[in-house]
Amino acid sequence: MSLRIGSLCTGYGGLDMAVQKVLGGTTAWVADNDPGASRILAHHYPDVPNLGDLTAVDWRQVEPVDVVCGGYPCQPFSSAGKRKGVFDDRHIWPHIARALGVLRPRYAVFENVAGHLSLGFDTVLADLAALGFDARWSCVRASDVGAAHRRNRLFLLAWPADTQGPGRQGPGLPGRPAGRRLTAAHPLDVGGGRSRSRGAGRDEPAARGLAAAHAGGRRLQGGSAGDSPESAQQFTHAVGPVVREAVADAPSDGRQQGRTEPARQQGGPDTPLGSGADWGPYTAAITRWEGVIGRPAPRPTDPLGRLNPPLVEWLMGLPAGHVTDVPGLSRTAQLKALGNGVVPQQATAALHALMNADEAAAAA
Repeated sequence: MSLRIGSLCTGYGGLDMAVQKVLGGTTAWVADNDPGASRILAHHYPDVPNLGDLTAVDWRQVEPVDVVCGGYPCQPFSSAGKRKGVFDDRHIWPHIARALGVLRPRYAVFENVAGHLSLGFDTVLADLAALGFDARWSCVRASDVGAAHRRNRLFLLAWPADTQGPGRQGPGLPGRPAGRRLTAAHPLDVGGGRSRSRGAGRDEPAARGLAAAHAGGRRLQGGSAGDSPESAQQFTHAVGPVVREAVADAPSDGRQQGRTEPARQQGGPDTPLGSGADWGPYTAAITRWEGVIGRPAPRPTDPLGRLNPPLVEWLMGLPAGHVTDVPGLSRTAQLKALGNGVVPQQATAALHALMNADEAAAAA
């Protein structure tokens, strides 16, 4: 029986791609109330229901699934913001925890900025433990899989500690033989009763200078915990700083909002249409990622000299047109979705690291 996947804060579906790559399965439903993300999801998954605002969902009425995945908003935990953590109105983890308590999937897969490790992640782990879930986690950089930017991210894999539990609706789900059933947590038992409304989108800033993950987790490559901001606003400054970070592979001082690279170096408005861009010192990073995803980099800028959304789509490891060919999606909405998204290849590597081959084979 094919695994059924439920997706929260889905965006353009980058994390979902990784889950399906590693575990297989099909998407039963998504939940994202951002207008741009909703348009992308409706285009690619016209027959998959979008539950919208997950804070307003009655999970007892939702189809149970084997896997729940999501990249919940990172603003409460980012060092580039006010870092209000659990007191931020955009902190929606308690709503996700309640969903897990009702749905009780076989696996839960989540992604967030690395800054979450030092703010709020202890609450997530405590809530998972209260719900009867075990967990592994790891920080993986996009550059670890060859991407032309670092984009350090935290990935979490959780599963019911009582593996014999039948889940919400008895033994009907694959791999869940009958046994002692864990009860769904009461809403007040999870997240300290911190009910918060959800803000649309993730608008991801950076996390810097973080300590290594807890010994219970694993970091790939033993790299530094530095991060790269890929919010829509910073993407539109210039592609140069994004690519430069991957080439140098060294920590920087925060926002990556340095001067814009010369137009010639960026393939800017003085570069004739149809000609190859001169990437200058970023050539190695660009060439590396071209080899990984198997297609050349699009032009850095459009005919008006603005950042070219297809380039950002390419940097995020997506198929050509996955976001930029969605009908009716504005350039601004494209950049927002891309800046807030997950690099599928990066998430795939993280999930492979967190779930050994035997576990993945058994799950599928």
